[in-house]
Amino acid sequence: MSRSERKWDHIRFALENGQQRLTAFDDVQFIHQSLPNIDVSDVSLHQKIGGLSLSSPIFINAMTGGGGEKTYRINKQFAQIAKVCGMAMAVGSQMSAIKDTAERYTYEIVRKENPSGIIIANLGSEALPDHAKMAIDMIEANAIQIHLNVIQELTMPEGDREFSGALRRIEEIVRKVDVPVIVKEVGFGMSKETVQKLSDIGVSIVDIGGYGGTNFAQIENKRRSKSFTFFNEWGIPTAVSIFEASNAEREVSIIGSGGMMSGIEIAKGLAAGANAAGLAGYFLKILIDEGIDSLYEEILLLQNELTMIMTAVGAKSINELQKAPIMITGQTFHWLSQRGIDTKKYSQRTIH
Repeated sequence: MSRSERKWDHIRFALENGQQRLTAFDDVQFIHQSLPNIDVSDVSLHQKIGGLSLSSPIFINAMTGGGGEKTYRINKQFAQIAKVCGMAMAVGSQMSAIKDTAERYTYEIVRKENPSGIIIANLGSEALPDHAKMAIDMIEANAIQIHLNVIQELTMPEGDREFSGALRRIEEIVRKVDVPVIVKEVGFGMSKETVQKLSDIGVSIVDIGGYGGTNFAQIENKRRSKSFTFFNEWGIPTAVSIFEASNAEREVSIIGSGGMMSGIEIAKGLAAGANAAGLAGYFLKILIDEGIDSLYEEILLLQNELTMIMTAVGAKSINELQKAPIMITGQTFHWLSQRGIDTKKYSQRTIH
């Protein structure tokens, strides 16, 4: 099977599988504030992460490209939405276009449709600095994601089996490119130890890509003659992974992603320690099933929901939302307690 065909398989199976709804956000609850002392008009969604200035903490996360006309059309429409909504957007892995220049147009369309927007390039951890520079130049990117997908590769019939040296290669990219480097998991979450290792080599932004959204182990298992079913439930739930990342020894900007589908889940992710929220599979399903106008309306709804929730807890900014008191219960409480993370500090903090 060609790389292009595999790209479309991933889109097709992602749509079939849907979102897992196992993000653990049900274990997080805001503590009600009867006197928030702010107005809806006081709330600002503007946010800065790793040198990037965002008009909203919600952005379109990496999905596709390199799969011919179908992925071209998807990226074109997402770029149009990103422009209208003033959102950042990441493309899927560009290695296919580096190896086959005929696929470049499926990525280049993003910059053509959104000339002044924030566009994020994407490559896997096998990439070298020259690859990163090519990916950045291809779409005039403002940042680049380096994705980590060990479980997906192990499950993929034709996937990689060698993962040594990834941290060293990422460090070389950080040193040699002129844009922020975001290191991203693809649906299995990041531990605080992983975040610490990345921070130690100079990575300033991580996307925890938690378990609970699009499940790439399940997708790849559909392509296997004998399934590795043990990987289908492998990973750190999104909410748990955000808590883990925010408790690393050295502070980094955190993008929460993995199964978020509502304003309340985004708000909980930000309150848990994320600085921004990336949505991919949820947006893709709306775009394919209902069209670009419905996706635009959904994004406006998510932004409005987030604004209303921030008003309810008295948070004028994302930074203040990260100080809103929350209660952590259930399996998330037990996980964090076993990992030595103090959950009491979240319930006893205040915005003002």
